[in-house]
Formats: sequence, C-alpha cells, structure tokens
Amino acid sequence: MKDAGSKTYVTVKDNQNVLLHPSTVLQTEGEWLVYNEFVLTTKNFVRTVTTVKAEWLLDIAPNYYDLSTFSTGPVKSALERAVQKIRRKDAQKSQYSKR
Repeated sequence: MKDAGSKTYVTVKDNQNVLLHPSTVLQTEGEWLVYNEFVLTTKNFVRTVTTVKAEWLLDIAPNYYDLSTFSTGPVKSALERAVQKIRRKDAQKSQYSKR
C-alpha cells in the first residue's frame, strides 16, 4: 500500500517500508501493488510489480486479507474502505436487479 505523501509503499503483512526498484518501468504509481521480488540492498526495494485495486485483492484472496488478522493502522483502514466500496456496489447491483 502506498504510504501517504511519500514515494514508499508499506508491505501489507509485515509493515516494511519499500521503494520501487530503479529497474521498474511502472508508468503510474497506484495505491496498491503486487510484487514478485523483495530486493534487500542498502534500501528495501520491490521489483516486478503491477498496480492493483484493493477490491481485487479482497476478491482473489479473502482469507489472506481477512481484516480480523490486521492490527489497527493505515493498511487495515484502507482495506476497510475497500470492503465498504464492495458492499455499496453489491447493494446497487441488487437494487437494480429488483427493478
């Protein structure tokens, strides 16, 4: 998850601050990333990344992103907002299907 007001991201489960590796060619930095490599040098980097939406993460891996397993903080708050967004969309869909 993107750390507000900086160029760093925070890993979801262990809250480590990371930067995009200089070899990354990501053109737009999103709020959420999925990465393949965690590179440790004098700084923590993530490499081979793509941007994603938090709703996608909750949909594809609900057990991993179970909110009860997260401590209070910015990551949990962002995931809670994503859950609320999903619920609003689901409510709208069911409202339209009743018509």
